Amino acid sequence: MILGHFIMGGACSRKRDQQQVEDILNRGASGKYSKSSSSKWLATSLSRSGSDVKRRNGECPSLLELCIRKIQEDVDRYTTFSHLPRDISQQIFDELVYSQRITLKSLEAFRDCAIQDLYLGEYPGVNDDWMDVISSQSTSLLSVDFSGSDITDSGLVSLKGCKNLESLNFNFCDQISNRGLEHLSGLSNLTSLSFRRNGAITAQGMRAFSNLVNMKKLDLEKCPGIHGGLVHLRDLTKLESLNIKWCNCITDADMEPISELTNLRSLQICCSKITDFGVSYLKGLNKLNLLNLEGCRHVTAACLDTLTALKGLMFLNLNRCNLSDSGCEKFSDLINLKILNLGMNNITNSCLVHLRGLTKLESLNLDSCRIGDEGLVHLSGMLGLKSLELSDTEVGSHGLRHLSGQTYSSPFCIFCVLWYTLMQIISTSVLINTFLCYHIGLSNLESINLSFTVVTDSGLRKLSGLTSLRTLNLDARHVTDAGLSALTSLTGLTHLDLFGARITDSGTNHLRNLKKLQSLEICGGGLTDAGVKNIKDLPSLTLLNLSQNSNLTDKTLELISGLTGLVSLNVSNSRVSNSGLRHLKPLKNLRSLTLESCKVSANDIRKLQATDLPNLVNFRPE
Repeated sequence: MILGHFIMGGACSRKRDQQQVEDILNRGASGKYSKSSSSKWLATSLSRSGSDVKRRNGECPSLLELCIRKIQEDVDRYTTFSHLPRDISQQIFDELVYSQRITLKSLEAFRDCAIQDLYLGEYPGVNDDWMDVISSQSTSLLSVDFSGSDITDSGLVSLKGCKNLESLNFNFCDQISNRGLEHLSGLSNLTSLSFRRNGAITAQGMRAFSNLVNMKKLDLEKCPGIHGGLVHLRDLTKLESLNIKWCNCITDADMEPISELTNLRSLQICCSKITDFGVSYLKGLNKLNLLNLEGCRHVTAACLDTLTALKGLMFLNLNRCNLSDSGCEKFSDLINLKILNLGMNNITNSCLVHLRGLTKLESLNLDSCRIGDEGLVHLSGMLGLKSLELSDTEVGSHGLRHLSGQTYSSPFCIFCVLWYTLMQIISTSVLINTFLCYHIGLSNLESINLSFTVVTDSGLRKLSGLTSLRTLNLDARHVTDAGLSALTSLTGLTHLDLFGARITDSGTNHLRNLKKLQSLEICGGGLTDAGVKNIKDLPSLTLLNLSQNSNLTDKTLELISGLTGLVSLNVSNSRVSNSGLRHLKPLKNLRSLTLESCKVSANDIRKLQATDLPNLVNFRPE
């Protein structure tokens, strides 16, 4: 064997990240975020799972890397890798998957290699014919990703002998049904199982899950037939994460068995039919720190009493729930009086008052909820809050003062107010805390979304003190150059979205202080080439969206040619032409290029891709 002469085995240190990262509490699926030609990020990026053979500064690759590279080039010459150390076989397999060189024929060389992880998600051609070699890894096999494959119920029979399997991913495998689940029921060591977007799994088939007593993570997102099946999860007492997003069949009746899963830390129930009554079953889930109720239209402010009991919540998504400030007057008369004495008029008429006790919250999504300015005072005590979504709410400039803090004109005035307040509410510690935080502001806030609100330039001045901000979304026609000038103190910003804002060339002068910007969108139509001169000096930019600015010309491409870190560029609906494409040659890292409604042909972009932009994988026109 080619590697046997050079390698002495080596330790097989299988490092697995046990923490599961949840892709939630961001913008959700609302259509208003589907900005035409916006390139929010590059969905086609491929994460490399194998060894990275690129070396820094011309550094010589290791002998192992050279050997693996040689095998990759001549893989069909080898009949077996079973005599190699397991970790070497694993690296060869990963490299072949990454380079898309593995086929059913070359797969045969990995028979009986005792490989632990087979990540074949979205890999072309994977079907039941692959299962014989995969199952030959036997008890060594710990993790397999079959997402997007043509594996069927019959193929799952082969996994019965892989008794140590811990993780299985069958996302988008629409040929697996209840019959296939039966073949998994004996894999009692499974801790993670995923069946996203499967219309064939029903409540009856979920009986097989009852034997998987070591399960910690179960993902049934977009499985429309599972109503009534959650009862079979009662014995999964170790379950920590349950995803039933976009299962519109879920009702209040399904929530009762969930109430017994007391180790749950993450629960996602988007776009279901549950009501406030269903949410009430969650009251005893004291370990819950992530709750996603996005799009649950029958959930109202009445459920907030239940949520208040979940003191450990760190991530809460109420996007497009039926939350409204109107009629929310559930605070006691005594506390109402104390707040009014502080001059905070009308703030009790907000459903957000019930969230005041969730002091551990780090992320709160109130997108599309009917809340207004004064309710934001109830968020002022959440000093750990890092991400706040207020898109498409009734929040305006006036309410932002509660987030940024407010100072009084003299020390004497401050002393008087504090003295009076403490005398009035000395027994109401929560309210004292709220009052003090009202003047401190959300000093740890890193991300805020104010798109589609009525926030104006005057409101942005109230954000100038939030120096921890890294991400700011101001997709609103009310924002102009004057508002942008108020943001110059936010030098830590890395992502700034001004998609619909009315920014002109003059306004871009205010971007010069934001040297850390990695993502910038200015698409209001007011820019010319002159304004791009201030953007070309932002060295950290990786994403730049200047679409909808119809006066931009080829000069813009010349100006930004020095932004060599760009990964995504969008200059659609402009006067850019084919002759300007030559200015993009230095952008070797570019992976996405959008020039729709420009005088540019797909053929010319392909030529540029072939000669100068080897990393370009996504372009329009195409």
